[in-house]
Amino acid sequence: MGQWQKRLSFWAIWNMSFGFLGIQFAFALQGGYVSRIFQTLGASKDDIPMLWIFAPLAGLLVQPIVGYLSDRTWSERFGRRKPYFLIGAFLAAFTLIFMPHSKLLWMAVVGLLVLDISVNISMEPFRALVADLLPESQRSYGFVVQTLIIGVGTWGASQLPWLLNKMGVSNVAPDHVVPDNVKMAFLIGGIVLIVSILYTVLTTKEYPPEDLEEFNKKKNQSAGIGHAIREIIGDIKSMPETMLKLGVVQFFSWFAFFTMWSMATPALTEHVFNSPKPDKETMSTESFDVANAAYNSAADLVGSAMGTYGLTSMVFALILTFIASRMNINRKITHLISLILGGLGFIGMLYASSLTHLNGCFALVGIAWGSILSMPYAMLSSTINPNKMGTYMGLFNMFIVIPQITAALGGINLLYKLFGDNIINTMLLAGVSLVLAGLANLLITNKEAIKYQPI
Repeated sequence: MGQWQKRLSFWAIWNMSFGFLGIQFAFALQGGYVSRIFQTLGASKDDIPMLWIFAPLAGLLVQPIVGYLSDRTWSERFGRRKPYFLIGAFLAAFTLIFMPHSKLLWMAVVGLLVLDISVNISMEPFRALVADLLPESQRSYGFVVQTLIIGVGTWGASQLPWLLNKMGVSNVAPDHVVPDNVKMAFLIGGIVLIVSILYTVLTTKEYPPEDLEEFNKKKNQSAGIGHAIREIIGDIKSMPETMLKLGVVQFFSWFAFFTMWSMATPALTEHVFNSPKPDKETMSTESFDVANAAYNSAADLVGSAMGTYGLTSMVFALILTFIASRMNINRKITHLISLILGGLGFIGMLYASSLTHLNGCFALVGIAWGSILSMPYAMLSSTINPNKMGTYMGLFNMFIVIPQITAALGGINLLYKLFGDNIINTMLLAGVSLVLAGLANLLITNKEAIKYQPI
C-alpha cells in the first residue's frame, strides 16, 4: 500500500468517481443517438458501422498516450489526473453542444471523432485515480461505485430526448435536420459533463508521488516523444499474461456493445416498431412526413429503452457492493455469468414486439454492462505495476478499441448476414459475441485477479 493509500468512506469514493456521471452522459448520448443523427443526415444502414470507425481509432491512439503522460504528471495545484479531466471535459462538452447542429454527414462524423478523443482524455485518468488513491482491498469497491454512477448517467442521458418530447420539445424536423429534442438533450449533456467533472476536481485531493525527487528525475530522463513511444511499445511487449487473457474477454465484449451502439437504432426501429427511416426519394411528401414522424417517435423509444441497461447496471452495482461487503466473491465467475445473461438479452431482441419486451432485454444487457465496467478493471489492477497504472489502463483499452475497429471495418456487415439479411440479426450477432466473451473468462487462472475480498 502506498503512503497516501488509505481506506476511504463511500462518499469519498463517490466524490472521486462523480465525474463519470458526465462522461457517461456523453457516452450514452453518443451510443443512443449518433446513429440516429447519421441516418437523419442521409446515411444508409450498412454505412453506419464504417462511419463509427473514427471513435475507436481515436481511443487506440489517445488512451495509451494519455495514460503514459498522466503517470508522469504532477502539479502542486492541479495534481496528476485532474488536468486531463478538465481538458477532456471542456472539449467534449463543446462538441456535444454543436454536434447535433451538423448540416452535413461528414460534419457529424468529425464531431464523433472529436467527441471520442475528448471523452477518452478524461476517462482513463479516472480509472487510474481509483488505483492511485485506494488500497487493494477497496479497488473492487471503487470500480463498482464508478459503475453505479455510470448507470445513473446512462439511464438519465438516454431518457432525455423522450422526456423532452413529453415536455413539449418537438421530435420532428425537416429532412436532413436533427430534431430539437435531440439538440437540447446534447446541450444538457454538455452542461452535466462540465459540472460533474468540476465536482470531482474540487472535492478530491490527489497526493504527490511517494518519492517526488526520484519521480522528477525519472520524468526528465524519459522526456521526449521517441522515448515515450519506445517505452509504450516495451510495455505492450511485457504486459502481464492475465492482461492478455482479459483482452480476449474484452474483445468479444466490446464487439457486442459496439454493434449495439451503432446498429440498435436502425435495427429496433424497424424490427420492434415497424418504423424504419423512410427514403424521401421514393415517397410523396405527405407519406414521407408521416413515416418520418413515426421513425422519430420509434427512435425516441429505442433510446429510452437503451437507458434500461444503465438502470440495471446501477442496480447490479448496488447488489454487488452489498454482497462484496460481507463475503468473498469470485470475480471470474461473476463476470462469466453476467456476460452470458447480457448475451441472452441481445438474442431475445429477435422476439421482442413491444417496448416492454425491449426493456426486459436491455435489463439483461445491463447486468453485462455493469460487470464490464468493474470486473475487468478490478482483475487487472491486482496484477500490474502500480507505478504504471495509467499506462496499463490506457493500453488495456486497446482491447476495447480493436474489436470496435474490427466491427466497423466490415465485421458487423459480414457476420450478421451469416444469420440472414434482416438488420435485427445485428443484435443476434451481439448476443453470440457476448456469450463467447463470458466463456473466455475460463482462460483466467491468476488467483490475485480472481479473488474479490470483502470491502
